[in-house]
Amino acid sequence: MSKELAAALETLEKEKGISKEIVVDALEAALVSAYKRNYGTSQNVEVVFDDDNGEIKVYQVREVSEEVYDSQLEISLTDALEINKAYEVGDEIRFEVTPKNFGRIAAQTAKQVIMQRMREAERSIVYNEYIEYADDLMTGTVERQDNRFIYINLGKVEAVLSKRDQIENERYNTHDRIKVYVSNVENSTKGPQVFVSRTHPNLIKRLFEQEVPEIFDGTVEIISIAREAGDRSKIAVMSRDENVDPVGTCVGPKGARVQAIVNELNGENMDIVEWDEDPAVFIKNALNPAQVVEVMFDKENKSCVIVVPDYQLSLAIGKRGQNVRLAAKLTGFKIDIKSESDMEEVSEELTNDSFFEALNEGEEVAEQEVDALENAEDSFFEATEGVEVEDIDDIQASASETVNSDVYANEAPDMDQPGEPVEDTDFEEGELNPEDMEDMIEYAEQRDGMDEELDSTASMEEIQEITQDTDEDEESF
Repeated sequence: MSKELAAALETLEKEKGISKEIVVDALEAALVSAYKRNYGTSQNVEVVFDDDNGEIKVYQVREVSEEVYDSQLEISLTDALEINKAYEVGDEIRFEVTPKNFGRIAAQTAKQVIMQRMREAERSIVYNEYIEYADDLMTGTVERQDNRFIYINLGKVEAVLSKRDQIENERYNTHDRIKVYVSNVENSTKGPQVFVSRTHPNLIKRLFEQEVPEIFDGTVEIISIAREAGDRSKIAVMSRDENVDPVGTCVGPKGARVQAIVNELNGENMDIVEWDEDPAVFIKNALNPAQVVEVMFDKENKSCVIVVPDYQLSLAIGKRGQNVRLAAKLTGFKIDIKSESDMEEVSEELTNDSFFEALNEGEEVAEQEVDALENAEDSFFEATEGVEVEDIDDIQASASETVNSDVYANEAPDMDQPGEPVEDTDFEEGELNPEDMEDMIEYAEQRDGMDEELDSTASMEEIQEITQDTDEDEESF
């Protein structure tokens, strides 16, 4: 049996790729477990596998001590010296306790442990193999599908393609060979799980690396990719060699290179644009095939406004906004597209808004001055309310003395000197215009007429009649 076991381990290593050391470790652990099940302890048991003859031996390890408390774990110094006079306290002595027959239960336990270790070893091998393919392109065969996944056979492992990783207009049939992008590899309790995708942007990158040697060797570099899987993609490329055209290299002679990728993705459109350090130039390239007239940036919000000719507005926006949406993803800028006529209207609106803003400010100032005038009138009538007729003579005399006083005479303007003509431009924004001044002069003349009627000979009935006429004039004003 020993020779057959050694030969079986060698065959297992060749066919399954599991090293002999891993199987031996599993076998030793299985025998320790079986010994514990049958003999109640495994604390001081060791199992040794002999690679030369394939024999397995079980040893009990006991420590040399002066006083023995547990005969299963310890041996007295006297007994140890009988075995070998060189033993000292603290040494360990191994006694072979290999059972002649572990029994059916022991053998079954050993078998289960060995099988488990073998499965773990296989999983580890598969995981280590496919973890190297993460973020890479692989070709697999469609095996089956259910409501959640499509299962792709990649050789030693079955990868899963979820619904969100499937191109919407693609149909996958059993035995179809497809290229997939390995997006993730997980080592779960059920074994290594490989997740693949057909919608990932890097799938396009790997396809171009296969078709374009200049991309594979680094002469041409893919800077960014914006993709709406199954419909359209934009790829920004640059060349590290001035003599190499990055766009033409990716397109290939008569479009052969890019056409091969389009066919692999079942007709997905490819827009290849040249990357540029200048964001304005890069954005113009990204909006191809539309022509861009002007690019205006808002660096704080990383956005821009693009001006295009009127007849190319729909072309720049694209079907359902797809062209501008992909260009925004490709460049990293938020893009707002305006036609030339729209920009002219926006400019006019901005000018009108500024004009009306200033006009509104002037109206507010004028309203404030009118309110102040009305408040002054109200104060005047409140002050004169209840004045007796006999007090009017004193008020008029006091007013006359004040007007004829030297103080007001010195401050009064020289009426003999002609003044400069008043023009509309002399009124600043918010001041009263000439039309308002005429109304004020007319109102003042009415007030002067009222003052003339209020003389010392007026009767009480006349004063009330004059006051009533003045109130009516106020309302009309």
